[in-house]
Amino acid sequence: MIGFRQLAASVLVSVATAGSPVVAQVLDQGTVALPRSVILTLESDRMFEESDYGIRIASEIEAEGIELAAENRKIEAELIAEESKLTELRATTDPAEFTKLAEAFDEKVQKLRQQQNAKARALGAKSEETRQTFLQVAQPVLLQIMQQANAAIIVERRSTIISLDAVDITDVAIDRINETLGDGSDIPDKPAE
Repeated sequence: MIGFRQLAASVLVSVATAGSPVVAQVLDQGTVALPRSVILTLESDRMFEESDYGIRIASEIEAEGIELAAENRKIEAELIAEESKLTELRATTDPAEFTKLAEAFDEKVQKLRQQQNAKARALGAKSEETRQTFLQVAQPVLLQIMQQANAAIIVERRSTIISLDAVDITDVAIDRINETLGDGSDIPDKPAE
């Protein structure tokens, strides 16, 4: 007995290929094939990660992450040294005065932790913002691919139950985006409102 998912996949493939068979078409570039289908699939994460734009962003974010980690290690070493000095003072300092010093140290540690956590969150937000910007600026390229393939829709490949590899346009999209946007260094990192 055929399962619901198998039936749905069969219907989807039939609809996608009905009236317009999936035919690979060699483009002007001569190396990239473009399917002709009503429905196309795309791996958007791979499109971003393998494009020149995405590679540049990943490199920048990695460098900023390394810089933040080095800053965290430096702060940690300074705090350990300061805590050690504070511990040495305990035996020779008036208890009330020591309490003030210890509280001031604790406040400093909490403030630094909050600042460093905020920097880490900002780095994560930058990663998401640049991905959104990329998807916005890549949209005209994807629309052009849809028009050339006579497609009505592009769906996320990981969201499909089953599809033919022939309708996947990820490689075509990466090539076209690289040609159109390059590494995107002249595009602001924040998405348009």
